[in-house]
Amino acid sequence: MDYLWSLKDLYSSFEGEDFKKDMESLDNVLQEYTKWVDKTIENNDNIKAKLENFISLKSDFYKLASKLYAYSELSYSVDTHNEKALKNSEKVQVKLSSTAEPDAKINRWIGSINNIDEVINSSEVLKEHEFFLKEIVGKSAYLLSSKEEAAIAKMKNTGSTAWLKLRDLLTSTLKVDIELDGDQKQLPLSIIRNMAYEGDRDLRKRAYIAELESYRKIDDSLAACLNGIKGEVVTVTDMRGFKSPLEETLFNSRMDEQTLNAMLDAMKESLPAFRKYLKVKGELLGSKTGLPFFDLFAPIGEVNKKYSYEEAQKIVIDNFRTFSDRLADFAKRAIENSWIDVYPREGKIGGAFCENLHAIGQSRVMLNYGETFSDILTMAHELGHGFHDDCVVNESILNSDYPMPLAETASIFCETILKKSAVKTATEAEAFAILEMELSDCTQVIVDIYSRFLFESEVFKRRKNGSMTTEELNEIMIWAQKEAYGDGLDPEYLHKYMWACKPHYYTANANFYNFPYAFGQLFAKGLYAEYEKRGNAFVKDYEELLSVTGKNEIAAVTKLMGIDVRNIEFWRSSLKTIEEDIEEFVKLSMEKLK
Repeated sequence: MDYLWSLKDLYSSFEGEDFKKDMESLDNVLQEYTKWVDKTIENNDNIKAKLENFISLKSDFYKLASKLYAYSELSYSVDTHNEKALKNSEKVQVKLSSTAEPDAKINRWIGSINNIDEVINSSEVLKEHEFFLKEIVGKSAYLLSSKEEAAIAKMKNTGSTAWLKLRDLLTSTLKVDIELDGDQKQLPLSIIRNMAYEGDRDLRKRAYIAELESYRKIDDSLAACLNGIKGEVVTVTDMRGFKSPLEETLFNSRMDEQTLNAMLDAMKESLPAFRKYLKVKGELLGSKTGLPFFDLFAPIGEVNKKYSYEEAQKIVIDNFRTFSDRLADFAKRAIENSWIDVYPREGKIGGAFCENLHAIGQSRVMLNYGETFSDILTMAHELGHGFHDDCVVNESILNSDYPMPLAETASIFCETILKKSAVKTATEAEAFAILEMELSDCTQVIVDIYSRFLFESEVFKRRKNGSMTTEELNEIMIWAQKEAYGDGLDPEYLHKYMWACKPHYYTANANFYNFPYAFGQLFAKGLYAEYEKRGNAFVKDYEELLSVTGKNEIAAVTKLMGIDVRNIEFWRSSLKTIEEDIEEFVKLSMEKLK
């Protein structure tokens, strides 16, 4: 079996004629688009025909550009030593930045059309892309001048994008010193972080200490990366007229502040329950002053076994089939067609992600598989993203870009399917272990995500007044963890470098990529409750829901399932199911501690 993903459905190689031809075509398309825009905005004649042509040009451009960019970025993500991937990624980014000026011109022109509704209703093509066009109208209010937009786009290539590349290079090539079986070894950071899931407590602690120590080799450089990126975001956000990066993030996420506040308020109310769970888990592992950070992901019970990747495949496919054949067949297709890059290795970035390749109707999944049950859940999570992409595959590429909070819904729903199915066939001891793992995951998505939200909010607040030192970033992270985890964690063993290892902080176009996970977790729980009520009748409606996520506001999407995300009671009801699981865990744990 091939454990590396194949990108040949995109291009044969960077030297291949197919890649070279498309790079050349991109130049031609950009030149044609720029000329067309300048001619189009001269007057308001034939608006319908112009908008239809705009949709066609944009669609063709996105298909071509997304293939070239994805091939370069995917190649680089699994081998940060790949100079050709890096250079071509930068070339594509430079080409894409050249669209900023014509985009600003045409978007401002579209925003000025007084009878836009009438024009849209006169064309089937425009009606299909109504949300896309209306979103342009809304965003036009925050557009800068065409020259300013062009300058910002070009500066990003040597600003935030370059800082992100440096961050990826530093973390993917970092070697961590650790003693294993009496021998001193140097291992990639991704392998060390996977040790947090090991059953050997001493190993977990040694890995935690080694990880924290290793960041000292690169922490000042990472601080410079973070300061550079966040400084750019603060500057551009202010120039556009947003009150804050959070306001811009909500705007781009198609989510309103009322929804965010309702969710965050419900999460804060639930923190005491999570702290109770953490303290009890600490007691099970021998800690009396809260759970040490190195035990956060410690397995409890009989799920502390190794699963080969082949075993993981079967578990995922079989459990997905309990929900629907389409979901299981999608996972099978992804595995059999080498869409997944499986194991960690030197030069490969950490974490996991799924990339939507809408232009070819496929996805690619990157894992750092470590043979634990948690790794199987990660696999299910990322394949959930891929299934979401599969549900929008028949939509126009312009209608396939769904916002971050909804992006996390399908992935977490798939995790839930796996956990619920696994419990049904588990022994009593295995069921307890799976319950604890579920609570561990929920704690990350609710409590740790809340700490990340606090951290990023404070970072943006301070960045307005200047750069932050490594020590200051560490202090903010410790403060955020104490605010969120409270007495649930042992204060002697926190993780001051969580800002260094989480890539989400370093993407200038995806700020606050933390609360979307909480949204996805709690919305998915609400959806799963509906599935349990309705059974197979739910499946078709769920797939339909995923298919329209790229062309609706979040509140409109959730309303399709009868869910009002602006109402705190919805969030409380989803959190209540977790709190009930916590009470069950505490009850079973107390029996074990007697």
